[in-house]
Amino acid sequence: MILSFHPCFTGDRQIFCAGRAPDDNDLAAPRAADAVVLPQGCSPALYSLARENCRHVFPNYDLRFAYPGKSGQVRLFRRFGVPHPETEAYADADEFAAALGDGSSAVGRTYPFVFKFDWGGEGRNVLRIRSPEALASALKTARRYERTGQKGFLVQEYVPSGNRVLRVTVVGERIITYWRVMPDAAADAAGLAMGGRIDASADPELQDLSAEAVREFCRASGINLAGFDILLREAAERCLPIFLEINYFFGRRGLGGSQAYYRMLITEIERWIGSLDRRS
Repeated sequence: MILSFHPCFTGDRQIFCAGRAPDDNDLAAPRAADAVVLPQGCSPALYSLARENCRHVFPNYDLRFAYPGKSGQVRLFRRFGVPHPETEAYADADEFAAALGDGSSAVGRTYPFVFKFDWGGEGRNVLRIRSPEALASALKTARRYERTGQKGFLVQEYVPSGNRVLRVTVVGERIITYWRVMPDAAADAAGLAMGGRIDASADPELQDLSAEAVREFCRASGINLAGFDILLREAAERCLPIFLEINYFFGRRGLGGSQAYYRMLITEIERWIGSLDRRS
């Protein structure tokens, strides 16, 4: 029996948890299921319910919840030994200020560098710090967030990458790649929501190289639904895909829009279910 909590995928049984937490009435269903399909935005509680009571769950979000936030992703990249920008994580502005004062922050003493809050996507809450004045402004913003209870940020090596980021989207066994290019070289981050444009054709060999690096990472980690942001260092003698972020919520414009994405997703869920049949 295939149990689906996803509104766009019809299983043998359908349960909707949108707007509510799973309860005791939902507990029996995954125990009786051969496989469970979850929505992309499932809560930790729903994921735990499915994962603890059914062997086969799509998508695999084990590491999403084990390594939350941007700081968690850096720890994940370190665990799997993949290239990523040199990064320091700080709980708050005071901790970072102390690290600057005692010299323990290497990244924060090398301009430019990237100041990245531990939440947000599509390039939001990402600042390129070019001067002490810009840093003072970023720390002022951090302290304002901290007064509302939102704490934590990264300072990260700035990687010159030709003002573009490669998005590598993984949907089941399918991988789609395209560049997000910023027309303004002074932009802090490359994101479509920040005015970037899509280029799916440039440097196909770099796209293939990055797709293979992400594929290997997914084979090792089990991730099967996510958008990876990959940097290729500009003017490097040897191109090496650099893992920047994992986006478990990702835009669909570069995938052909929402309808195209859902057709792809349903096909890949069905492929996943078929693979379970072959293994049983």
